[in-house]
Formats: sequence, structure tokens, C-alpha cells
Amino acid sequence: MERDNLRLNVSLLRRRVPNLTSAAKAVGLRPATVSNLCTGKISVGKSEVRTLVALADLAECSLDELIIRGEKIEMIETKIKTLDLFAPLAKGGTVGLVARKQMGQLVVMSELFYRLKQEGYTTFLLMPEGNHPELADVLENVDVTTKTIDETYEKMAALGLEKDIAFAADKSHVVAGGIYELQERLQQIGMDSVTTFLLDLTGEAVDEELPYGPLETLWQFDADLSARHRYPAVNPIASTSSVLEGSHMDQNHFFIQQRAQKLLRRYRELRSLVTVGGEEKLPPSEAQTYKRGERLEAYLTQPFYVAEEYTGQQGQSVGLQDTLKDVQTILDGSFDSQDVGSLSYIGKL
Repeated sequence: MERDNLRLNVSLLRRRVPNLTSAAKAVGLRPATVSNLCTGKISVGKSEVRTLVALADLAECSLDELIIRGEKIEMIETKIKTLDLFAPLAKGGTVGLVARKQMGQLVVMSELFYRLKQEGYTTFLLMPEGNHPELADVLENVDVTTKTIDETYEKMAALGLEKDIAFAADKSHVVAGGIYELQERLQQIGMDSVTTFLLDLTGEAVDEELPYGPLETLWQFDADLSARHRYPAVNPIASTSSVLEGSHMDQNHFFIQQRAQKLLRRYRELRSLVTVGGEEKLPPSEAQTYKRGERLEAYLTQPFYVAEEYTGQQGQSVGLQDTLKDVQTILDGSFDSQDVGSLSYIGKL
């Protein structure tokens, strides 16, 4: 069995060790390492044996139960360029959105529900306690709202095993343990088609190392992108997904994603030089890198359907293969002389 064809049984970890951050620290594991293992940023094949043994001990299971072999993770193609390229949505998995207030996470959530409904998903929202007027836009694309874990379970179970469900809940339900309980009950009746989105309406998740426990997908929102109105403001470097593990991913996707991340990482470093001294302060050898990074960042912005009345721009969907082709074109320099503005808030090239 190839070592790169292994992944953690994240749903088992989530059920068995709800408070994974403190549990990991207590046995000498870094929460960041655990998070990266769960999302696939660190492959199981390259992790230390003692780390895996410690996780198995925490979950009170064997290594064979903790490590899943050869199972392909199915990706939900959202047709949102930056999500599909850098941190694809794992079908039936759990995705955590990490953002401060006003970074656009609720717009992304609303847009995803809108898009998934077009694909036949039933959308659920477990309401947090209290009054949350900021959820109004999300609610427009919700089929079923619930107030308790029991009500959520009953309404999901009533839909049957074959129905695809997109389910969102606030972090308050994670802290109380309700989300883990719900996932375990659904697992027991064979419902594995529920894709869970965890939000944090307080904005405090940004300051925590592992705010939601183990995740298949992590979308980290970026203050700099948000401040410059580059939406969706999802950080292409810090966001990650278990779909990106080598054995589950199309190799062309993986290759282009790695090249794009490398370019954007360097571009971000160069931006600080440009902010202080202008582009003329860039070393000649770096000017091309800066130019391409600037254009790639612009291309990754995208008009949303749910924001059409606010922006006046028609929503755009871009299939993954078109995104990959476009990004490769930018990486190869074909748009170096193109005006940056002409690449902002478009669909495909």
C-alpha cells in the first residue's frame, strides 16, 4: 500500500475527540500539526509515527481505524475559482470558515447555498441563539431552518439517505458538542451525504489554533484581501483541503495549484516593497514575478450571483478545468502586459 494513498479518518477523530486542541496539547502535539494532518496539508505518509499513535490513543482506536487507505475524496465543484483551485470542498466533509467580521464570510456562505441549491442540494441552517440580523442574506437561500440538534437530525433523516444536504451552523454549536453528536447520529443511520459548514459569527476563531476541531477543508479569510476589496477574500496560501492530498487529486490540478501558491507567496512579499517605495524599487529580476502575481490575484476575484443587486455585476461561474487553463496562461506570462483592471471581477479569460 502506497504511503501517499493514506488519510486520517477525520470524522472518527471529530466524534471521539471533540476538544482536540486541548487534548492534543496535553499529549505534546502541536494543534497546527494536527490541523494540517486533518486537511491534508501534511500527508499521513510523511507524518511522524508517534504523532499518529498519540492521535489513535486520544480517539481510543487502532491505527487501522484512524488511517483510511485508498478512499478517494469527492470534490464538490463550486465554480468559484479561488475555492476550487486552492481549497476544494470535500463532499460529505466539514469545512470551517475562519474570518473576522466584515471579511465577507456570510456572502461566501450565501453564495455557496445559492449555487448548491441549483445542483439539487437541500440547504439547512441551524440557527444560533439570539438575534442575528447579519444572517438575513444567508437565510434567503436556506430551505430548512432549525433551532435544535434534535430537530436538525429529524428533518435530515426524513429526507432519506440519497439526498445531498448542505448544512451550516455557528461555532457556538461546536463548542457545546452538538455538531459532533449530530454527525455521529447521522453516521449511525448511514447518512454520509451531509456537507457541513461551520461559521463563527463572533470573529474570534481567527485567534484560535484549531477553532472547530478536525476539518476536511479550511477556508481562512484574509484581512489584506478584504481591505483591498479583493473578494472572495479567501487566503489562497493559508486555506487548504484534504482533497489536495496527492492520491485524491488530478496531478495537473496539483501542479498548477502549487505553482500558483508559490507565485502568490512571493508576490505578497514583494507587495510590501512596492507599498513603501513603488514598483521602481523592485529588483529587475522580481518585476515579472510581481506583475504576474498582481494579475493572478485580480483574476481570482469573482462576481457573485447573490451580490448582483449591490455590485451591478452579473454573477459568474467558472468550471475547474477553465480555471486551471486560465491560471496556467497567467503563470506562463501571456497576460503580463494586460491591464490589471481588465482581469478583476470577471469569469473565465
